[in-house]
Amino acid sequence: MVVSRRRRTQTKLIDFFRIKRSSSDYIPCSPDDIGKKRKRTSLVMSKKKRKLLPYNPTVDSQRRLEQMASLATALRASNTEFSNKLTYGYSKALRSANKAVLEKGGMQVLSKQDAETLASCKNMMDRGECPPLMVVYDPYEGFTVEADRCIKDLTIITEYVGDVDYLRNREDNYDGDSMMTLLHASDPSQCLVICPDKRSNIARFISGINNHTPEGRKKQNLKCVRFNINGEAMVLLVANRNISKGERLYYDYNGYEHEYPTEHFV
Repeated sequence: MVVSRRRRTQTKLIDFFRIKRSSSDYIPCSPDDIGKKRKRTSLVMSKKKRKLLPYNPTVDSQRRLEQMASLATALRASNTEFSNKLTYGYSKALRSANKAVLEKGGMQVLSKQDAETLASCKNMMDRGECPPLMVVYDPYEGFTVEADRCIKDLTIITEYVGDVDYLRNREDNYDGDSMMTLLHASDPSQCLVICPDKRSNIARFISGINNHTPEGRKKQNLKCVRFNINGEAMVLLVANRNISKGERLYYDYNGYEHEYPTEHFV
């Protein structure tokens, strides 16, 4: 009876996340080595030194199902469809509008090696090998995300996804609190944003810090970085230090424009 329920749950999650095949043949990566001391590094550094890492999925397949179930619960509660890529159309911006070359001041280009690492992460997600994260409901902060195993510095956590739209279409009538800048162009009419209110992934539920207090800034363990990937802008959330199991994930919502009010954040 228990086995039957587990199989039904697994089937529902496979359908919900559109998983391509079973992850039962998953080969685990080497264990995390969080205990070693490591010199702090910036995400903006020379190409030779900077190397992004793929996330390391949980080995236990049952635990991975629980992780995916926690995300599915949060998405359903938010009336949000799961998506792991940027969505264009739907009477919004077309993909042809996403030109990284339009970024004011330029946008850093993702190296070939890091692009391969990102592709590896996406392939793992397609196979049901999700990041080692749990979505947990907090009565004060709402849905939050916690690390379900140790995560190394510079690990790719996820891409920030949703519907791509022009900023001008969302400035006055968008009541969501998760809108993300995708392209900050010199021409305001070309500025693009990511809106995760209809389609999104786990990035929507990752908390923001109160960047007006030292205590709030100390919580930050992720960095939001925009990259030029094959000529298009993309937003990645990357660990900016080692993260312990059970630690809640936070990043700075005001990493670029400093326009988001965070004074009320816990």
